[in-house]
Amino acid sequence: MIIQPALALLEFDSIAVGIKAGDAMVKRAPLDLIKAGTVQPGKYLVLIGGAVADVEEAIDAARNTEPDTLVDIVFLPDVHPDVVAAVGGVRRTDDGEALGVIETTTVAATIQAADAGVKGARVSLRELRMADGLGGKGYLLFGGSVADVEAGVSIGSARVAGQLIRETVISQLHPEMLGNLSVDGRFESLVRTEEG
Repeated sequence: MIIQPALALLEFDSIAVGIKAGDAMVKRAPLDLIKAGTVQPGKYLVLIGGAVADVEEAIDAARNTEPDTLVDIVFLPDVHPDVVAAVGGVRRTDDGEALGVIETTTVAATIQAADAGVKGARVSLRELRMADGLGGKGYLLFGGSVADVEAGVSIGSARVAGQLIRETVISQLHPEMLGNLSVDGRFESLVRTEEG
């Protein structure tokens, strides 16, 4: 997924309004990318990318479509390429000495925290999980040195203070726990047997 230079994600609590807003967005401005769909628990996400002015116009169109249903929004006019990759599902392994976790109430907040953290500290964005299987929440994983991960978590958490659930930094994560984080993080997929 290539998004340059701007990315926005809008999170609606109404599927019907989310679809209507997505339609208004692409009718208002020429976008390079629009991806939209449902996530748990019954929310609708619209992800857009393109030129800054076009993304701003599209956001304006969405805000004029029943704004009381808009749960959260993130607009990143100069999104970090690692955030774009993570939104697209890229997961990175990291041999750093620390793991940082930021857990938020919304997907938009997770994306915003990720962008702030990778821009403000020397961390790698290992993974970004969004809504499905999480009850609508999101979380991200940073890797790197202890000091860098602490800085990235602090910067990312400060950016989304109102939607922050928890943050933590773990030094020297045990290899067995690291193995659990290197695969699909859903518990069912981890315990399912070959025969099952």
